[in-house]
Formats: sequence, structure tokens, C-alpha cells
Amino acid sequence: MTMPVMEPNLDAATLTSWARVIDGGPFSSLCWGERIAFDNPDSLTLLGAMAALTDRVRLVSTVIVPQLHDPVMLAKALATGDLLSGGRLTVALGVGGRDEDYRAVGADPATQTMRDMADRVAIMKRVWAGEKITEAALPVGPSPVQSGGPQLLVGTIGPKTLRSAAAWAEGLAGITLDLDVDKQNELYDVARTAWAEAGKAKPHLATSFWFALGDREEARAQVHRHLRRYMNWIPGEYVDAMAPTTGFAGSDEELLEVLRGFEAIGTDEVHLIPTSANIDQLRRVADLAKEFA
Repeated sequence: MTMPVMEPNLDAATLTSWARVIDGGPFSSLCWGERIAFDNPDSLTLLGAMAALTDRVRLVSTVIVPQLHDPVMLAKALATGDLLSGGRLTVALGVGGRDEDYRAVGADPATQTMRDMADRVAIMKRVWAGEKITEAALPVGPSPVQSGGPQLLVGTIGPKTLRSAAAWAEGLAGITLDLDVDKQNELYDVARTAWAEAGKAKPHLATSFWFALGDREEARAQVHRHLRRYMNWIPGEYVDAMAPTTGFAGSDEELLEVLRGFEAIGTDEVHLIPTSANIDQLRRVADLAKEFA
């Protein structure tokens, strides 16, 4: 389950309540996304809070863009999050799709490539291995709890990007807009093949989608409102055109059927993305998720 970090008017009480319900089960992971030029909480600060507020679930960033951070400081922050969570951290990394986030922190949009991301991953892994990568007296710590550092996933929907990440990632954190199970399985097959060719174990396969529960018309309107706000870098008429078929809007039973469809193709996790901070929607999904516990 994804935290409602992209919803307006958040406060500490809302975030705390969501974190505790998610940790209470039966969810496997608590997720959150990163944006810079938006009013969501800072991802790395939130990591520390979620580590303190939870005891059971894995903590999953979906996704952090390494090019927006100094790689050594990012490695230190993520190692700290792994330490505070007792080794429960998974980090999904992506190049990001918004130039405005690059401009907001003074990052070079020319680095918005898989090669630049892989270079930063290599630096972070050296930090986590305890190497001295500067002339400092000591290596940059702390040491992560997980040997070699947090589990790394690649956040992408592109086959080429996915293949290039097989060298450093342990799996995929994707997203599906239209809930097309067959199309998602085609991407999974790319991952399975790329990981096998790299001599690696089966990749962790995760996807995500926006959701709203309730009367179909009202739920679809909720998804539409969320997309209009969240996708503020896309012309509104394009968002309006895609909103009727993006994500899930419907009843609890219909969502369960969709989740079973993704389970059938070998999905390890579905990271559901809320379109409201209403905790009743979270509790309803928690009841549904018991089917998979």
C-alpha cells in the first residue's frame, strides 16, 4: 500500500494513522513516491518517520531519482533508513519523468539517463560496502543492516530500461495505467529473460496502479481529481482524456478480481496508489488483502 503523500492538506496525524494501519497488516510493504516541485513530504525525511512508526512491513520508495541527490549523501541517508528500520528497506530507483524536479534542485536534465543512474548506483554500493571513496579519514557510514545495502528495484515501464538495469537491480517496480494484465506480463517476461541472461536469480516483480473504491461513477471521479492534481506537468486536456481508463475505480469485489489477475501472471506485489487520504478506503483494502495473506 502506498501512503497518500500526493494528497493535499496532509498532516502528521494522517500520515501516522495510515502508517499504523498498513503496518497492522496484512500488507507486505508500505510505499511512497518522490517529487520535488510539489507539496508532498520529503522522501528521505519520511523514510525516518516510517521506520519509527512501523515494525513489520517493508518500506519501499517508489521511486527515488538518484540524479536529484548527491550519491554519497543519498547512500548515507538510505543506509540510515535501513538501520532505523532493522533492514526493512527496499529502494526503487528511476530517472524520473519531470524536468521541473531536476531544475528545482539545480540538477542537469542531461543526466536523466539510465547510464547516469547506474553510475550513481555504483557509488552508493561502494559506500554501502564500506569503501573509502574520498580522502576522508573514515568511510561514510553507517553500515546498512542488509548486506550490500537495501534491496534495489528499477522503476520503469520500458523494456530497454529494464534490460539495462539487470546488472544492478533485484527486480522491477513498475506501473500499469490501464490494468492490462497481458501487457504487464510481457514486461515481466523481459525482466525474467534479462535477469537469467545476467546469471541472476528470478527478479522481484512488482507493479502499481491508482485506485478508488465505491460507486463506480463516484470512484472514477475521485481518480480523475487525483490525476488532475498529480499530473500537473501534463496539459489538462490530456489528463482528462486518459482519466476514464487509468487505474481502478469500482467495488471491493472488482478490485479483488483485478488483484487475482495480477497474481496469476506471477506478480510478487501490487503497490496500490490511493487517490484519497480517506483512511476508510485503506481499511477496506486491508480486508481484501487478507485473501492473499
